[in-house]
Amino acid sequence: MHDDAHAQPKRSFEVENTYDVEDSTPLPAWSLLPGVASVGEPEVRELDARYFDTADMELSRARVAIRRRTGGPDEGWHIKASAAEGRHESHWPLDDQDADSAAVPAAVVAAAAEWASGEFLPLARIRNRRTAYALRDAEGALIAEVVDDRVSARAERTGTETSWREWEVELGPAAPEDSSAFFARVDDLVASVGGRAAASDSKLGRALGR
Repeated sequence: MHDDAHAQPKRSFEVENTYDVEDSTPLPAWSLLPGVASVGEPEVRELDARYFDTADMELSRARVAIRRRTGGPDEGWHIKASAAEGRHESHWPLDDQDADSAAVPAAVVAAAAEWASGEFLPLARIRNRRTAYALRDAEGALIAEVVDDRVSARAERTGTETSWREWEVELGPAAPEDSSAFFARVDDLVASVGGRAAASDSKLGRALGR
């Protein structure tokens, strides 16, 4: 990554709920959610994410993560910071110079300085076969994206390997103003097929046994 070219990240705010499901749990009829007029065709993405933190886990204690992910529409370097209503995300794209996945670029290190200083070392690798579905309203605007994730993870500092399946529902630009009411309907729909609210607040947390 050329730091002068990508020093300014793209910023966004994610609002999503995550659900634990079994390998055999059937997908519900997402079209039953309020405002959803159509469910898009499944889009399969092969994702490979490597996470980094200082030796004494400064980022984790601050509920912040640095990752480098390949695959999918937003591959690149990310800083994700948890907040009360969702997650703030900063995103720097990969480029032809960014072949070394073990070195956190200077622009990302600088942006993370408010939470941690020192060398960022490998923390976890999370690979995910994701199937995404776009939930759209009658005008074709995106209400939410639902993803069906089959995840395999390795905690790099302990060697612990885990695998699981989960669903995420992330609000889009056309989401209802009352997101709590919308997610209450999502909760009910997921529960109707045997799913439940995720026990961990992130894939990284689950990979690390939190």
